[in-house]
Amino acid sequence: MPQPRQASPEVQQLLQEVLGSAAAAAAAAVPGALQQSGRAASSAEYSRAAASSSVAADTPGATRQSHLGASSGEGPGTPPSSSSSGSSSGSSSSSSGSGRQWTLSEVELLLSSRGADMAAVVAAADALRAAVCGDDVSYVVNRNINYTNVCTYGCRFCAFSKGKASQELRGSPYLLPLEEISRRTAEAWARGATEVCLQGGIHPDFTGQTYLDILAACRAAAPGIHVHAFSPLEVMHGASSLGISLADFLTQLKAAGLGSLPGTAAEVLDPAVRAVLCPDKLSAQQWLAVVAAAHSAGLATSSTLMFGHVDSARHWASHLLQLRDLQACTGGITEFVPLPFVHMESPIYLAGAARRGPTLRECVLLHAVARLVLHPLITNIQASWVKMGPQQAAQLLAAGCNDMGGSIMNESITRAAGALICAGLKPCICIMRHIHNIIFTCCRSTVVLKMNSSL
Repeated sequence: MPQPRQASPEVQQLLQEVLGSAAAAAAAAVPGALQQSGRAASSAEYSRAAASSSVAADTPGATRQSHLGASSGEGPGTPPSSSSSGSSSGSSSSSSGSGRQWTLSEVELLLSSRGADMAAVVAAADALRAAVCGDDVSYVVNRNINYTNVCTYGCRFCAFSKGKASQELRGSPYLLPLEEISRRTAEAWARGATEVCLQGGIHPDFTGQTYLDILAACRAAAPGIHVHAFSPLEVMHGASSLGISLADFLTQLKAAGLGSLPGTAAEVLDPAVRAVLCPDKLSAQQWLAVVAAAHSAGLATSSTLMFGHVDSARHWASHLLQLRDLQACTGGITEFVPLPFVHMESPIYLAGAARRGPTLRECVLLHAVARLVLHPLITNIQASWVKMGPQQAAQLLAAGCNDMGGSIMNESITRAAGALICAGLKPCICIMRHIHNIIFTCCRSTVVLKMNSSL
């Protein structure tokens, strides 16, 4: 009987330093999908698991859900060379109490792994998840409200915006009146939601007062609901439009009822990538500054990475290290949410300048490596079931993830890009059942219902 391949010495050494020698050895021998049964895997099982596309999709262009499309991993969207500066280009500057210090090359090595190396990385991430989070899988009953798709910015990846980069795409421009935002908030509360998540384009008529008015409308409609709202780009725009500092504007938002901020608009925190994707958007340093200011104001945020377009594993590694360094300073990030690029209606893809999203191998690895690299600073790694689909989301729960996001109720941005996973799942109870099915497919024992995204 052929013996299972072992992970490379370099990967084994990194995993030992994260988990400890005994745990890393177990991870190298028992892939995550087999650990769930609580028994040791045989050599034959290990070999099958390491070769299986369901655990370690290890071929270029690994197939994914049809709603995402298959990615070749080649062709348009050649990644620009990284131009990141600071600690992320060398080693993480996290303090000694923040876990292992990582170099950019080490993180890139894990993100590029294949075969036995990938199986060991995924198993190690699953073991670390079990040690930190147990078998609890959390989600929040919430509603997304995207109040406008009109935007003055020219992000080349965005199929939702009706702005200068997407005039010819499907759909019509819209702007929800405050009364409709109130109605949707009240309806969400009545249907059991504990949170509303509000984001939109940068409408040319919006000022900081607009965002304060939106908060007032939500609070009046459902005083007990948690408001998770406004991307760092919206916060920067609001402060600038009022001629006040970020700190002052964030203080006003918090006083008006803002509970936490989504860490969107990050895309990839690399100047070269942003120059291609979103040249007129806030810079990587501005994004980090807004998020740090939010934390200083007592507002928690999530964090995100949109990947699989014109980027590379080195860009992802730099992004993770920048988030890690920020969290070491502020402690305000509640979770990390990798967001696979949905290409179908994206302007940059339609122009032939980006690839068709990440492969399954890349998706699994990014979630797994995030668990390892962000430990112990960011302990919640979220799988976006809306973007990944149920089967892939279940796999991610065996690759370091412990959170399933929210019930959404309405989702406009991913649909605009061409994803179909939300179709037919509008009733909140149906979505909750859908999430529970994903979780139990992965054999987890406990579902934890969060009250809001800041937990």
